[in-house]
Amino acid sequence: MDKFSQVGNQEIAVVESLYQEYLKNPENLDESWRAFFKGFELARANFKSTESAIDGSKIDKEFAILNLIHGYRQRGHLFTKTNPVRARRQYSPTLDIENFGLQKSDLETVFQAGNNIGIGPAKLKDIVAHLEATYCNSIGVEYVFMRNPDVIHWLQEKMESSKNSQEFTIEDRKHIFYHLKLAVGFENFIHKKFVGQKRFSLEGAETLIPALDAVIEQGAKLGIEEFVIGMAHRGRLNVLANIMKKPYEYIFKEFYGTEYEEDISLGDVKYHLGFENEVTSDTGKKIKLSLMPNPSHLEAVSTLVQGMSRSRIESLYDGEYGKLAPIVIHGDAAIAAQGVVYEVIQMSQLNGYKTGGTIHLVINNQVGFTTNYLDARSSTYCTDVAKVTRSPVFHVNGDDVEAMIYTIELAMEFRQKFHSDVFIDILCYRKYGHNEGDEPRFTQPLLYKSISSHKNPRDIYAEKLVEKGIFSKVDTKSEIKTFDEFLSSKYKESEKIEKLKIKKFLIEEYKDFQVAQKTDFSKSIKTGVVREKLIEIAAKINYVPEDQKFFNKINRIISDRRMMILDDRLDWAMAELLAYGTLLEEGHPVRISGQDSERGTFAHRHASFVVEDAAEKYFPLKNISKSQAPFHIYNSLLSEYGVMGFEYGYAMAQPNALTVWEAQFGDFNNVAQVIIDQYITSADEKWGLMNNLVLFLPHGYEGQGPEHSSARIERFLSLAANSNIQVIVPTTPANMFHLLRRHLKWEVRLPLIVFTPKSLLRHPLVSCTLEELAEEHFREVIDDNRVTPASVKQLVFTSGRLYYDLIKKRVDVGDNSTAIVRVEQLYPLPKKQIQFILKKYKKAERIVWAQDEPENMGAWPFISRKLSDIPFEVVARSESGSPAGGLMKQHNLRLEKLLQSIFNEKVLA
Repeated sequence: MDKFSQVGNQEIAVVESLYQEYLKNPENLDESWRAFFKGFELARANFKSTESAIDGSKIDKEFAILNLIHGYRQRGHLFTKTNPVRARRQYSPTLDIENFGLQKSDLETVFQAGNNIGIGPAKLKDIVAHLEATYCNSIGVEYVFMRNPDVIHWLQEKMESSKNSQEFTIEDRKHIFYHLKLAVGFENFIHKKFVGQKRFSLEGAETLIPALDAVIEQGAKLGIEEFVIGMAHRGRLNVLANIMKKPYEYIFKEFYGTEYEEDISLGDVKYHLGFENEVTSDTGKKIKLSLMPNPSHLEAVSTLVQGMSRSRIESLYDGEYGKLAPIVIHGDAAIAAQGVVYEVIQMSQLNGYKTGGTIHLVINNQVGFTTNYLDARSSTYCTDVAKVTRSPVFHVNGDDVEAMIYTIELAMEFRQKFHSDVFIDILCYRKYGHNEGDEPRFTQPLLYKSISSHKNPRDIYAEKLVEKGIFSKVDTKSEIKTFDEFLSSKYKESEKIEKLKIKKFLIEEYKDFQVAQKTDFSKSIKTGVVREKLIEIAAKINYVPEDQKFFNKINRIISDRRMMILDDRLDWAMAELLAYGTLLEEGHPVRISGQDSERGTFAHRHASFVVEDAAEKYFPLKNISKSQAPFHIYNSLLSEYGVMGFEYGYAMAQPNALTVWEAQFGDFNNVAQVIIDQYITSADEKWGLMNNLVLFLPHGYEGQGPEHSSARIERFLSLAANSNIQVIVPTTPANMFHLLRRHLKWEVRLPLIVFTPKSLLRHPLVSCTLEELAEEHFREVIDDNRVTPASVKQLVFTSGRLYYDLIKKRVDVGDNSTAIVRVEQLYPLPKKQIQFILKKYKKAERIVWAQDEPENMGAWPFISRKLSDIPFEVVARSESGSPAGGLMKQHNLRLEKLLQSIFNEKVLA
């Protein structure tokens, strides 16, 4: 801690000396102290303008009060009345005036320092009262750690001028009560009607509903046209009913329904379902609301919220952040401990991922399942992660609904002005256990003794309105009873519903696409591009501005690529770039994101070129033509979970675009396993959710050790069912070209898992011609055109880069009787094409499945299960818990053993 952090309890003379040092070296202080001394200067100016003489002791007092003001701004949040059900922890030193060199005898004295908080010269008691009302009542705020003085000043002016007590009209207060009536009444009705059933109620945090209503209304006034919302299960049904306007009868039916409509095969529990709707604000403005479907994995949905928000901001609002705002609703235990929260917040100001600021609301019920908050984090607050991006944090008493409304409206205004995240920590409680069947008194007896006698926010506010003469007790009881009767009528309507219906998400965006059927994979579609167009686009890809200087090796790359076109011998990178270029020219946006994606982990792609001696970059694919679709490629932060989830959300909102997440090495996908398991492979069956995200996972056994060899093909194949994903291992540049184009040209939208090569990127045999790109299509199975079917005694099926080792070995041993067939599409498995191959080589005496991976990994476990009627002999590395060995020599010996077991003397004889 530096000496500037210790001023609070020092003599006033020290303040003066520090001020002199501030004048010499202001950069040595953080923004909170700069703001303090700006106030210091303001007070000094006031002293000089005062006609009456001020003695030295009073000047010292003025400085002391400035220090007191700074103390409230910096530490007032520690001494608030924000906890509705238990006493706050004690912090020292306190904000007592004695700790700042002041005495009770000073309370009646008028001081100029009142100018610093906008109330003019004022008695010390009034200054303290103003500071208490602003910083230590139902709202606490952390903001002086922020580094932008303009932002700090804006917040100070907003808060200190209002005393945190916006004047609400009678109609405003009736409106607030209306939403509390909905929130509390909904929970009470379900609790009585569906006794003991899980619903993860909002009880104890019902002020969330009027808060969300207020942020929508305030957003509408400030230009917002759409909100994308993510939240966990706590309170979700209440939000669906009272904010999203999902019909009550549909929610009630989900408690006792027995069957879904035919278009959803499995479905999900009611408190995971998403919903979208268009609502009308009080001012008559139409606002689109999207509540993202979510799994039980806390905070996973926050990644999708950011991605979908960015996607819609770009595609619908021309990049204008002020038109759409993300809202993420957290739990206190989750925001404090789930690592993906940090990943998402680190993304918030990055060019490739920013969304113009997120409203973060924390339902802080002070317990995580059964874990006390003191055991759930080391930080003071659950929201301390906000300081990573220097975002303001408001801590609000969940029982004070007017304080909540004031705060959320200020937060929305802040977001729109500064396009930065803002956090609101709603201090509340959870009336029951983790779910309604859980007994919380086992682990939190004192807390739940307090909660059991605590009034709900509706009743607390009703009493306030009765005191103010806005309602009578009869009025409030009548309002509550009328709503309960309304819910009873909706329950009766639910009994008439025969089958549950899960409303599809993003209906308008996906109206032109169909649910994938097995027949969709039995025929190839046209994906070729005429030769002249390929040459034209290649010329644009292989061009850099002549008036800009680039690194010499970049010029070499461009020269080599131009020669490829002339020689008609394209490598992997050229075919891949042409796939992007042709899609862009045809109106399909392309977005690629991942660690080192611009250059490519293995320096093959070079989609951007850095101008020498400058930070500027040139992107050839952004310069294909004036009418092309947008192209974006980003080197991501070092995150897999957060970025993959972001790209999944991005892809969801633009089904007509190619959205790619690329792993630096394929095995890194397991850091994002939650996104793969809970969304990519299962979202269709749970929520009827289509998505066409592409994963590029570099995969291949080349002696690089256990961490960078396998992208875990076996895991994706174990999750493949009912045409939910595509699993592809392409081995030629032409097949990669057609694969990417097929992905957007057919009428289904499925996630595409591509196990991309490493060594094959520069392998001399891995090339293609322009004719292959123009005339061919994606080939699910690639037959062997180098053998005569009648002479084949051994038929080897394989997948991936092992093929090139096999054909080399075949040449080395002089084998003419082995056919080597590549299965490029592992799922959906092209069984008819495989059966055709078997008939073609019907004289084969031995049928082999060969793979690089250990026998218990790779494609074999899947192939052996799905093609059990084929008498395969598997040739693979020995079963292992680790994907590969660590020594190159051992790798080569195992590879040679594998090859020898295929090309052995018995077969060749």
